[in-house]
Amino acid sequence: MENTIQNHVADRRFAIDTTFVLFFLAVDCGQSILSPSIADVASIGTLGALLVLPYYLPLESDKPDFNRWLLGRILITVFAIALGMIFRQTLGVILPEAFRFLPMTLLVITAMLSCYLQLCAMIKFRLAR
Repeated sequence: MENTIQNHVADRRFAIDTTFVLFFLAVDCGQSILSPSIADVASIGTLGALLVLPYYLPLESDKPDFNRWLLGRILITVFAIALGMIFRQTLGVILPEAFRFLPMTLLVITAMLSCYLQLCAMIKFRLAR
């Protein structure tokens, strides 16, 4: 019974930390989508990888259906890109210009936290069966 409760909790939080990283990266990409540069090509490539690759992270329980999971992440990405475009329009008008670095700052913080959580999940001690 305890094992099924743990699996249910693990299913609900499947790749939630990488979803926050995906969101902030998409907001940052959305800021510069109207004036693309070479650096944006790398960001878009990273965004594409972050859409799909977290599905293949190790998990003790069953994974959700890939198509539904990917659709949810695509919707989050499209919403975040639109939010980044809106955020870019408000800089200098409503928000101070110094706030343009806020999405990247939040991206770095969430990426470090996500990396820490994934490493802890991979190297945690498990009892031998």
